[in-house]
Amino acid sequence: MIKYLIYKFVVYFDYLIIVYVVMIGLFNIMQMLMALVHSVMYIKKAKFSDIRLYEESDNMVPISILVPAHNEDKTVVETIKSLLALEFSTYEIIIINDGSTDTTLQSIIEAFELNEITFPAKISIETKPVRGVYYNPEYPKIWLIDKENGGKADALNAGINIAHYPYFVSLDADSLLNSDSLVRIALAFMENRYTVAVGGIIRVANGSEIKNGKVIKLNLPKNRFAMFQIVEYMRAFLVGRVGWSILNTILIISGAFGAFKKDVAIKVGGYTTNTVGEDMDIVIKLHKYMSEKKYKYKITFLPDPICWTQVPESFRDLYRQRRRWQIGLMDALKRNKVMMLNFKYGISGMLAMPYFFLFELAAPMIEAIGWIVIPLSYFLGILSFKFFVTYFLAATVFGVILSIGSLIIEEFTLNKYTKLRDFFRLCLYSVIENFSYRQLTVMFRVIGILGFKKYQHSWDSLKRKKFAEKGQAAG
Repeated sequence: MIKYLIYKFVVYFDYLIIVYVVMIGLFNIMQMLMALVHSVMYIKKAKFSDIRLYEESDNMVPISILVPAHNEDKTVVETIKSLLALEFSTYEIIIINDGSTDTTLQSIIEAFELNEITFPAKISIETKPVRGVYYNPEYPKIWLIDKENGGKADALNAGINIAHYPYFVSLDADSLLNSDSLVRIALAFMENRYTVAVGGIIRVANGSEIKNGKVIKLNLPKNRFAMFQIVEYMRAFLVGRVGWSILNTILIISGAFGAFKKDVAIKVGGYTTNTVGEDMDIVIKLHKYMSEKKYKYKITFLPDPICWTQVPESFRDLYRQRRRWQIGLMDALKRNKVMMLNFKYGISGMLAMPYFFLFELAAPMIEAIGWIVIPLSYFLGILSFKFFVTYFLAATVFGVILSIGSLIIEEFTLNKYTKLRDFFRLCLYSVIENFSYRQLTVMFRVIGILGFKKYQHSWDSLKRKKFAEKGQAAG
């Protein structure tokens, strides 16, 4: 009797896993189709708009760019130079040195000949003490804040306190913007006055040639981890973010590149400082606050304001990043659990929050268990070969379809990888990913789940390197 019950439990559990995998796959396919239609329509609309007219206009909404920097001496000066080249009328660049122990502070001061000044600021959000503010009238757009180390969120809050303008962009110190990215972000706020947050697309800079802070030649990286991440980022942004944006239920805007209405961000308390998932947490807080106040609002994602960033190229850095992402997801959902299946918070509470809990948070554990239980069930004769093959196909085919689908969306819209050879190489990595890289990242996320309490407040810095200038070897 006990053996029979165990047998039935294993059978039903196996069926539950395959149903779970199919549900995720079908939902993602639906998102992909929505994203394809939406992206094509968006790009067609953008082509009829002469972006140069907006670049030259003095009537654009002014924006503060916040760049938190902790031990970023290899990339931060290049990032600032790229920001000075933006085609935009009124903006400022606020770099927040968050207690760096390397030469970050001195590198910025020397590069732009900054001097310490007295600067009274309204403290809207409490932060770690600010040690000094630096400025040079010859570079009127640049402001440098030096403060005690408090983490990325605390640094961003310090930047919000000093920001002069009603909108701000958060940008990582190892990232570069296209010259028109700020214009496209600003237009989202201007076209819809209810917009409180906008996310841009993150693209992989590894392997590409950089000159004067601009990507002048887009190359595929030689590093395999970076190659897999190109496919992964396209899938996440061109399918996932666009799909949720259409429903106005996007829960995460990448901390590498996101824009916010400052007064609303202050009302929700700014960035939460005791979490590694501050980028997701502030977006959920915005949904929560606006829903509770019954305010009309929009949080959106745009596929064409491009931010170029360095992605991890080593096993160690990739592990630390994905572990941190999983912990950040867990923490953000936990902090805002009151929204879960709560009609008060609309589609965000009834659809997005449950989805992220069931199919993002729990997915690594269920997928990892499936790798063990289903093959074991087959070899023990509990499941048929047909079932085993069905699970294998469900677990891999959906992933391949989504990845190649995102590449097709890229070709129909942004078309950054113009070489046919590059397209087919990325398609190849879309297939290989499901038999190596995917399992690796799932393992990293499982470690994040199991080590939540241990690593909850741990922000491991990643190894940076200088952007590849023209003439240097890419890779």
